[in-house]
Amino acid sequence: MSLSPVEGVALAEIESGADGDGPAAKGVVGRSPGQLAWLRLRRDRTAVVSGVLLVFFMVLGLSAPLIEMAYGVGPREQFQNLLDGNGMPLGYAGGVTGDHWFGLEPGLGRDIFVRLIYGLRTSLFIALAAALITATIGVALGTLAGYLGGWLDAVINWITDLTLAMPFLIIALALTPAITLRFYGERGQVSSAFGVGVLIAVFAIFGWTGTARLVRGQVIALREREFVEAAKASGAGLGHMLFRQLLPNIWAPILVSFSLAVPQFITSEAALSFIGVGLSDETPSFGRMIYDSLDYLQTDPAYVFFPGITIFALVFAFNLFGDALRDALDPKSSR
Repeated sequence: MSLSPVEGVALAEIESGADGDGPAAKGVVGRSPGQLAWLRLRRDRTAVVSGVLLVFFMVLGLSAPLIEMAYGVGPREQFQNLLDGNGMPLGYAGGVTGDHWFGLEPGLGRDIFVRLIYGLRTSLFIALAAALITATIGVALGTLAGYLGGWLDAVINWITDLTLAMPFLIIALALTPAITLRFYGERGQVSSAFGVGVLIAVFAIFGWTGTARLVRGQVIALREREFVEAAKASGAGLGHMLFRQLLPNIWAPILVSFSLAVPQFITSEAALSFIGVGLSDETPSFGRMIYDSLDYLQTDPAYVFFPGITIFALVFAFNLFGDALRDALDPKSSR
């Protein structure tokens, strides 16, 4: 009888547990590879700490309107009366008070804390949406190319090579303003939803190639295995082969690739907003806030500190969790 890699991992874990003594050995019997990976993830302190931090950030982003209601200040409200004649916030540390926890923006007098919360929501939505779309495209193209091969594999590889050859930053610098100009003209006020949609589309165009190559390689390695040949011999169709035989055996690298793509899109969104081709000033964004704060780096360092430390903690937590997830899903890992 031929076993798929998923079944083989589960059987190996069960057999290794059966060789031991005591409750620990009995505890692993009958657990699926997903359950075993979850146990390894729970034992990893780095995964637990970074996971808790990510949940905290996501809860903040999802509850941004509720926080605004409780806080009593909106992201577009201006407090010009709390600025001096030079447009600098009155008081210490950039105007930090009981009413404005992180102070005020110099010049416009907007509350930094509530804009950070909405900026967190924007960054997470763009990154997660882009990662989901790119993963879907990459998995679909990589699976078809790896399993069917032939001319389809050649065409998908050619498109992948062509996309990788395009410089992302230069294309994004040219494409994003061109799309905005096409729909809104030179003087039109760009809506926040349109700016977010354009960024997600740009990321989706360029971000699927890594996942496609990863999945293609995994499928090529699996398509000659005995369990795949047995399914073919039994008359299984293309859908059954892709969704029942191949994809369940490569979900681990796909999940790791997804978790590591999210922080890349967060930093890419911040970078594009920083250089002025991402979101407009009306939409709270980490990159835009950091760009606006550079002129006040010496006079109001708190303005650059709060958005900078927030995006650093968010990206760092995602990277740590992605590494821990990769170790947990690898049955050969010593962790």
